[in-house]
Amino acid sequence: MQFIVFAITYPFIWLLSKLPMRILYLKSDFFYLLIYYVIGYRKQVVLDNLRLAFPERPEEELLKIRKKFFKHLMDLMMESVKAFSISEKEILKRYTYVNPELVNKYAKEGKSIALVGAHQANWEWSTSLPKVLDIDVYGAYTKLNNKYFEKKVRDSRQKFGVIGYKTSEMVRGMQQRFSNKQQGLYLLLSDQSPQIHKTYYWRKFFNIKVPIHTGAEMLSKKFDLVVINYVTKKVKRGYYKTEFQLITENPKDFDNYQITDLYTELTEKNILEQPEFYLWSHKRFKHRNKVPAEFQ
Repeated sequence: MQFIVFAITYPFIWLLSKLPMRILYLKSDFFYLLIYYVIGYRKQVVLDNLRLAFPERPEEELLKIRKKFFKHLMDLMMESVKAFSISEKEILKRYTYVNPELVNKYAKEGKSIALVGAHQANWEWSTSLPKVLDIDVYGAYTKLNNKYFEKKVRDSRQKFGVIGYKTSEMVRGMQQRFSNKQQGLYLLLSDQSPQIHKTYYWRKFFNIKVPIHTGAEMLSKKFDLVVINYVTKKVKRGYYKTEFQLITENPKDFDNYQITDLYTELTEKNILEQPEFYLWSHKRFKHRNKVPAEFQ
């Protein structure tokens, strides 16, 4: 059954990915109208999240942000499809890096790096990172149930040089590389909600206390990684620029959760600059009423 679903669906996705971006954006416009005005996919979730994050903003402004978010979400869907066949030349034209020399400085010094980021603008095209960085790039991914799609998605994300780890195997892979004294950059998106039973730390995110991922901080201290944030901004439709922001080159000098705090504060600041391009469709604040007593 998995192969039948794959055989029927994947050729359509591949042919769609071969279309010019201008045609894909016409399809994005159609899907926006369908999703927003007909299906209403997660419209209330997005609005609820915006109300919690920006309680001081008028309802009219939040509704405008919501519309812009859904338009962008459909663009992102088409751009993710395009990733299956996009060329190196085109992705580097559309997805530029402002200051890769910051990362390359530490790469040349032989340091390994934790590259932290958020689900903002377009994170799918960050698979082009190896084209501008002088270091092996490793990224964690969630395994798909369909093994045929799993291979195609993995191949797509690795075609520019990213080396993929299943999320469950990331730490073991890092341990093995450090045992062999092999340098690497590890891409870790850390802004979404962790599972409650795996939560060690709660803090405010847009003034709402929520569980926070601390894996990037724990790994950076364990393996003495330079911690660098990357933020992607949407310049115009189909064009993005990514900037690298140093958090620390000495993670062991920080008390527990200080690095996580710095990352969260930086993420908030970056979201505020373009709030319509953050992934508001996830229920980031769903655990706000479950804060343990020690974090009240």
